[in-house]
Amino acid sequence: MDNIEENIKLAAEVVKNADALFITSGAGMGVDSGLPDFRGNSGFWKAYPPIAKLGKSFSEMADPIWFHKQPEIAWAFYGHRLNLYLETIPHEGFFRLLELGKKKPYGYFVFTSNVDGQFQMAGFDEALIEECHGSIHHLQCIEPCSTDIWEVGEQTVHVDIEAFVATGELPKCRNCGKLARPNILMFGDWNWISNRTGEQGQRLQSWLQRVNNANAKLAIIEMGAGLAVPTVRMTSQRAGNNMNATLIRINPRDYDVPQGAIGIPLGAKEGVDRILA
Repeated sequence: MDNIEENIKLAAEVVKNADALFITSGAGMGVDSGLPDFRGNSGFWKAYPPIAKLGKSFSEMADPIWFHKQPEIAWAFYGHRLNLYLETIPHEGFFRLLELGKKKPYGYFVFTSNVDGQFQMAGFDEALIEECHGSIHHLQCIEPCSTDIWEVGEQTVHVDIEAFVATGELPKCRNCGKLARPNILMFGDWNWISNRTGEQGQRLQSWLQRVNNANAKLAIIEMGAGLAVPTVRMTSQRAGNNMNATLIRINPRDYDVPQGAIGIPLGAKEGVDRILA
């Protein structure tokens, strides 16, 4: 893209004049905080050398079947990710967006495919976030015996990363005592309980309706959302069309945009910094 400076200026103007901020994000959002980018098997295996030895892809590992077949391996994968996310400090871009969103007359809302809870850790209001693939910080029964979803809380999962197994006691369902699993939408997952995400989605729709009814100007900032699982991109574009809003897409690789939108070929943190400078 030739005119990156021009696009940054345009984006800054859109954001400044907006009455409301819709923040959408995919996996690329966390890379600047030091979280691994699972893009392609090479990226995934670099983050998890023991899985490279198993020769399993991300989609093969992110399959609920492991909780039934080999729960110690399933919880090695998700337990390690849980511990990693709990130790990770969100990058400055999160805090700058929160500050901006709070100043807008109609506030902000977040839509993310990330399960890492980084927006909550950065201080975003839990009630103003939709996590479309669920959250690693919440658990459910593997059966499931009920539609109950509960927070991980203080529970930790010990992982022997060399042997790639979870050791010690694994999380249990608080209702029936069987194995618990993260409340995350996995691949080929028929047992994911979507109630929590569904309620978040209803709150998002109410907020968009309120912004629309008030004829308020909406700016959409999308960060790190790739083409492999295009849920976030589609959500951003749909909101842009329905609300006659300007979409600002920040992505170092997949920055192509529909007509009227602004594409910025940068990482999330740098893109936010440059727009809000």
